[in-house]
Amino acid sequence: MNMLYQSLFEKSTEAILIISPYEDRIVHINPSAARMFSASVETLLAQPVSQVFKPSLAKLVVFTDEIEEKRHAWSNELKILLDDDKSQDVEISAVLLKKSDPVLISFTLYNPQNLQKRRELSEANRLHRDGLQHWQTIENVFREFERENQLILKAVGEGIYGVDIDGNATFVNPAAEKMLGWSASELIGKNMHDLIHHSHDDGSPYHCENCHIYAAFKDGDVRHVDDEQFWSKDGLPFSVEYTSTPIMDNGRLVGAVVIFRDVSQRKLAEEKLHLALKEVQTLKQRLELENAYLQEEYRAEHNYKEIVGKSAAINKIIQQIELVAPTDANVLITGESGTGKELIARAIHESSGRKGRPLIRVNCASIPRELFESEFFGHIKGAFTGALVDRAGRFELADGGSIFLDEVGEIPLELQSKLLRVLQEHQFERVGESKTRSIDVRIIAATNRNLKQEVIEKRFREDLYFRLNVFPIESTALRERKEDIPILANHFLNIACQKFAKLGISLTIGDIQKLSAYNWPGNIRELINVIERAVILSNGNRLELNLPLQQEMPEKDLTNQVGMRIKTVDEMEKLEKQNMINALKMCKGKISGKDGAAALLRMKPTTLSSRLSKLGIQPKSITAEFPAALSS
Repeated sequence: MNMLYQSLFEKSTEAILIISPYEDRIVHINPSAARMFSASVETLLAQPVSQVFKPSLAKLVVFTDEIEEKRHAWSNELKILLDDDKSQDVEISAVLLKKSDPVLISFTLYNPQNLQKRRELSEANRLHRDGLQHWQTIENVFREFERENQLILKAVGEGIYGVDIDGNATFVNPAAEKMLGWSASELIGKNMHDLIHHSHDDGSPYHCENCHIYAAFKDGDVRHVDDEQFWSKDGLPFSVEYTSTPIMDNGRLVGAVVIFRDVSQRKLAEEKLHLALKEVQTLKQRLELENAYLQEEYRAEHNYKEIVGKSAAINKIIQQIELVAPTDANVLITGESGTGKELIARAIHESSGRKGRPLIRVNCASIPRELFESEFFGHIKGAFTGALVDRAGRFELADGGSIFLDEVGEIPLELQSKLLRVLQEHQFERVGESKTRSIDVRIIAATNRNLKQEVIEKRFREDLYFRLNVFPIESTALRERKEDIPILANHFLNIACQKFAKLGISLTIGDIQKLSAYNWPGNIRELINVIERAVILSNGNRLELNLPLQQEMPEKDLTNQVGMRIKTVDEMEKLEKQNMINALKMCKGKISGKDGAAALLRMKPTTLSSRLSKLGIQPKSITAEFPAALSS
């Protein structure tokens, strides 16, 4: 190169390489190119061209072929390898300098980002030259606005600033200066969005295309926003609400006036209130859930917490409860429906060290198949359709206490493995959540099914059965402990009388005999229903027992069960007739009134009169024939 061209090559601000593609070497490189590569000229001259353009070597081969064919070419598809082994996009203008012996090509390299900045600067200069008169007009509009409203701008407590159509500040009032931390001289002429509105509250970029103030420049509409942030000079955000009003000049949009106020304190107060309400709601939901999941217990006046009876079967159950309650062993309660399995579970929980925490009851038979996992383990918001909020499952509610799985045999087979994991590892995840939660729960299960048979028929997991059946307790059917029926009947009668406000009703020997003779397929639950129905139907002090029809049993069997011979219908009619005559004799033939025979027999006077008439008994002919010992 001669001296002039050498000087031009060395001092050029553009990055220039002269390469020999067939020799795979760099022939010359100027300092600007070395700076682009972040390496020295000597280092680059020692490298092959293929190494420098390693990230896009195949495209380089195609590009050099194009240059040889056309003598010059342009590409924005190549990448170069920098000194730190990072690649960078480049745009290249290439010229063929020598066609053979060897082929030499000149590459002028451009950084795309620098090119974009140059274009933007050039465009700004053009707009400045072409639009000087236009900007002067806008400046006059805002100067006039500021002059006419000077007193208002200085007096109001809200921040006010004006921007031209490009978002550059034209005026700033004192209140805005105080809130933003910038002086008016520092802001005027600067882009307000870039200075105070550049980011959201989470720090993510707030592009001007999405800015409501900029939007007003397009449609001329007034915008009121109450949930955004401005950024002060010290780099801290504060909550604002603002109104952006477009400014028109002869029908042409020239900018906007923005009025804003700092609402940080109000937002802070709202947030505290929201958190407080959320905490209250969370506590409320937990209480509701605990109540819904059997945190509500039978009240003391009903005595449902006590196991009533004195039979050998009941004594055995009580002994088993006393043995297992102090431990954390899982318990499986078996027995027919209505035998009081839940009462046994409550007694175990209340006799254990967990009685200070809830006993959560889960009726597995009443849960829809698709909701089992959510009911057991809870879910997070959005886990499935209808999951509007996070919800704790019943195992989570029972943490530190006990959970009673009633009708455990109804749990779907596919969920049994997850239940087994809780029993083994004391861990679970809510539906839709990957977070593993640990719990400390004592399992008490109950079933009226034969789980051994269910295991044989592959409807219940064998490993889960053995995990639940650590300590089995059998709840005895009522027909197998007949000696408890009088005690239970009196117990439930007292409760029913209080419940329905009917006092003074008692069981007769005949009532006890009738109750004891019944087979009770519905067990204790059926006994409770029969007693309550009888109390509701009672008239005065007389209990109206209506037992369901059952198959007749051989006379010898009934005799064995009640301890006496069953009387015939004729015998019963004779007994009834004699009983009414005895009552009339005791009341001296009087039927109605407090001291009449009807009150003594707990019958309506009209009913007694009708029966006496059918039997042909004349009340007036009856006299007090009882011995003195009986009538006294």
